[in-house]
Amino acid sequence: MSRKILVTSALPYANGAIHLGHLVEYVQTDIWVRFQRLQGNEVYYFCADDTHGTPIMIAARNRGITPEQLVNQIRKEHFEDLTAFQVEFDNFYSTNTPENRALSEEIYLKAKEKGHIHKKSLNQLFCIHDDMFLPDRFVRGTCPKCGATDQYGDSCEVCSSTYRPEELKDSRCSICGNPPVEKESEHIFFQLADFQQFLEEWLKTPNRVDEGVRKKMHEWIDQGLRHWDISRDGPYFGFAIPGETNKFFYVWLDAPIGYMASSLNFFRKTGKDDLFDAFWRSEENEVYHFIGKDIVYFHTLFWPALLSAGDFRTPTSVFVHGFLTVNGEKMSKSRGTFVRASTYLKHMDPECLRYFYATRLGPALDDLDLNTEDFVQRYNSDVVGNIANLFSRLVSGIASKLEFRLSSELSKEGKVLFDRVAQKKQAIVSCYENRQYAKAIREIQSLSDEVNRFITEKEPWKQIKTDAEAARQTVTDAINAAMALALYLKPVLPVLSGGVEELLALETPLRFDTDLRPLAFGHEIRPYRHLAGRIEKKAFDAMFDEERIEAEANASEKKSASSKSEKAANSPKQGKSGKKENAGKGMEDQATEGIITIDDLTKVELRVGQIVSAELIEGADRLLRIQLDVGEENPRNVIAGIRSAYAPEELKDLKVVCVSNLKPRKMKFGTSEAMLLATGKNDSLTLFVPHRNAVPGDRLG
Repeated sequence: MSRKILVTSALPYANGAIHLGHLVEYVQTDIWVRFQRLQGNEVYYFCADDTHGTPIMIAARNRGITPEQLVNQIRKEHFEDLTAFQVEFDNFYSTNTPENRALSEEIYLKAKEKGHIHKKSLNQLFCIHDDMFLPDRFVRGTCPKCGATDQYGDSCEVCSSTYRPEELKDSRCSICGNPPVEKESEHIFFQLADFQQFLEEWLKTPNRVDEGVRKKMHEWIDQGLRHWDISRDGPYFGFAIPGETNKFFYVWLDAPIGYMASSLNFFRKTGKDDLFDAFWRSEENEVYHFIGKDIVYFHTLFWPALLSAGDFRTPTSVFVHGFLTVNGEKMSKSRGTFVRASTYLKHMDPECLRYFYATRLGPALDDLDLNTEDFVQRYNSDVVGNIANLFSRLVSGIASKLEFRLSSELSKEGKVLFDRVAQKKQAIVSCYENRQYAKAIREIQSLSDEVNRFITEKEPWKQIKTDAEAARQTVTDAINAAMALALYLKPVLPVLSGGVEELLALETPLRFDTDLRPLAFGHEIRPYRHLAGRIEKKAFDAMFDEERIEAEANASEKKSASSKSEKAANSPKQGKSGKKENAGKGMEDQATEGIITIDDLTKVELRVGQIVSAELIEGADRLLRIQLDVGEENPRNVIAGIRSAYAPEELKDLKVVCVSNLKPRKMKFGTSEAMLLATGKNDSLTLFVPHRNAVPGDRLG
């Protein structure tokens, strides 16, 4: 009887690109999901972008777009990157959705009704310079528990401890770098301590979490569970808390609920509404979360308690993996080893990464090291030299001279080989089920070595010169055994295995839930098509160089911007009279170069414009063609070098500031009739955006 399984991966945050560290989890999850589907189980794989919080709000503001526009753009990029690595979601959704709002409110109101919510006034960090309360992720400082420096305001990446931002030592605002002050604010708390007994019982269930995680959870529980602050003050991009004024749900409340929202959206649009309750309100089916060890606390304490408060079931198991290192060191932007998925895809096949990760992944919490030399050697040896070469030798070298037709049956030796390979299926199934991918790969490579030895001993390249039928028999025996290897690798290398299925002209795809049978009487296979190619270490060198150069450029721009911000933050403040305090101090030292007169200034005509449309220009990597409404009868044509920072679709209807009285400039791609005002460079470039009440044609000045 097939199982019904719901699987999730942790939600990527919508303020940055997918990188190789993220992909450890998505590849690990996808391998398991593919395996379960090949077992005949009914499996649903859900994820979403985590879209709320101050970082999203600030990033959108800096780019001159709305938070909604930003998260929609990032979600599209995340989905494209992940699917390029053959990660097959049933639904990749967003936490900024009606389903997530409704579920978040439902769980909160039930928790409140049951008495698990209370309010408390407390001192919160406030940045005077930026005039806002600082969320925990916008405060950096020294961990109060282990002393690690440059840690976030809610949890330590070194010791995994959680704390309040006010407990940080040497804290500073992440936006401007100034020390914050404390200011009183009323907050809403979820009483996590109410669930201590529930969580202790929950942990007793076998296979709930790995033993290492279980021990860590008991440490936290034994220390006493603290009430959880689930509110943030506005301004904040997120869901407003029902019945409150200017209070919003903390992102860690609605983020895990995003798993549920993604599934609800999918089940509704596919006409399977009943499955939502079947998975989330009933224990009869299975729910699994794959996460990294940095978010264990949230998923194994806070999340089960929240689900219980909302009358939902808890996960069957939470599978936790370690971090990724590169060449034995933490991923580094300065060294170029902080590689984005999109950068990797320019230089190497995604299946190479899937395979290498599989050779290193198991159920334990161990970190995974991407050693580039080992990566290249392992893939070239195992996949190219062993698996792909096996099919190449048989099909290109021999079968092509035998009309691609196999023998009518296996020889006695061939049957022994086939049975030995087929009998390993259950052991490999067990490895995949228990997420022992590295062990599965070792088993598969051992079998591959055996098939290759069989071919070497038979020497079909010699047989075909004197006995074509003997050569045909060798090909038949070896091809059937190799077919099983393609099945065993299918969860890890779906493209390569699919190529083998096509090569062998299989009527039905290979699956784990059907018996392995030799190919039928006189079966005809197809001509060989490329399955895998060798890789070189220089591909990694190119990746690292690309990332390092970009990181250096970004760091330089950030340093320049930070210097300007610091000068602005420390500039003389205006007193009540409107005059700058200490304004006369040091005036004689001010530079006079580049000073213009009022007459010069009045020559420049700055007007508000509204973008009617924007489109890519073929052959121009940096430019966009824009139709700009500046309050005239017809919109103006503008050629703008902003493609690195803005997608055409996110510019429509955006209000901007332009120099409207520049002489039209003839360019290769057309005439530009105005110039947009912006700051920054490349992908950090930001257009100037006027007040929302401004209308096209308004003059600045």
